[in-house]
Amino acid sequence: MKILTINPGSTSTKVAVFHDTKRIAKETIKHDDGEMLTFETLADQIPYRQTLILDFLRANDFSLEDIDGFIGRGGLLKPLSSGLYEVGDTMIKDLENNTYGTHASNLGGLIAHQLAAQVGKKAYIADPVVVDEMDKVAKMSGLNGIERRSLFHALNQKAVARTYAKKINVPYEELHLIVAHLGGGISVGYHKLGRVVDVNNALDGDGPFSPERTGSLPVVSVIDLAYSGQYTKKELLKLIHGYGGMFSYLNTKDAEEVSDMLNSGRVEAMRVVQALVHQIAKEIGGLYALTKGSLDAIILTGGLAYNQDIIQPLIETLEHLGDIVIYPGENELEALAFNMHAFLSGKIEPKKYA
Repeated sequence: MKILTINPGSTSTKVAVFHDTKRIAKETIKHDDGEMLTFETLADQIPYRQTLILDFLRANDFSLEDIDGFIGRGGLLKPLSSGLYEVGDTMIKDLENNTYGTHASNLGGLIAHQLAAQVGKKAYIADPVVVDEMDKVAKMSGLNGIERRSLFHALNQKAVARTYAKKINVPYEELHLIVAHLGGGISVGYHKLGRVVDVNNALDGDGPFSPERTGSLPVVSVIDLAYSGQYTKKELLKLIHGYGGMFSYLNTKDAEEVSDMLNSGRVEAMRVVQALVHQIAKEIGGLYALTKGSLDAIILTGGLAYNQDIIQPLIETLEHLGDIVIYPGENELEALAFNMHAFLSGKIEPKKYA
């Protein structure tokens, strides 16, 4: 069976075709920043991205009729349990209207649905970023009326956790793991017996800073900045997730460019990398305290796991805590294909979004 997987990002659309769970074609379609600014709303991008995906299929000698399963990355929806979800009317409405927030991943289910509908089939998402398995105590923020939100790289975190479980031949539901997804955003989750019981909100200003996001900030300083008259609300939000973190110090989101700065002896780059490693290690260490000595492994994943200037000092900082396993890259297309194949093979049932 053939499966089409779609993972939209702010500046690219990653797409692949799988035969069962083996990838047979893949492309990262880059989008020009200037061109993307011509679209007034996120949903306005759908025809543009859809056309590029159809071009990809034709270039690889596939038609929509060849595809047995259509699946996109899940976006900002209401809190959900882990699993596979059919894209239905309620989900489409929430994604189109950005009811729970605006993010490029909202387009995954919408594009998959529109392509599948052309050949009379249904579309699906799996383990969207809003998977919520957090303990109640972990949701308390410190200010009545504000609750910590589960918003993280659930798809990749769950996928690499299950990959590790399979490798050691122990059910995921019997393990205590800390998984750190290190990418454009950084999320660190405690996987306790198959549930992510605590995790930082990787989008809205929580946890370590990342190549483009601020992570946690001193609240009073943020209030002062908000009332300074320098920024609109929209501009402030863009600072928090888009132009914050590493970018705000070094004017780049590319870790390889930062490595080049290190090699050229740029002191500021060294300070930023040291601070990044410090904050990631601190987040992992905080969750380690909750494992009460039951930790089976720390898993490091995401694009930054390829960068040795970041990953090596991080390993050296953490190695006294226990086994460290590296699964570099996002692996999100593979995770989508795995979930879709499991459904098409009759191993799992889709859940309803209502």
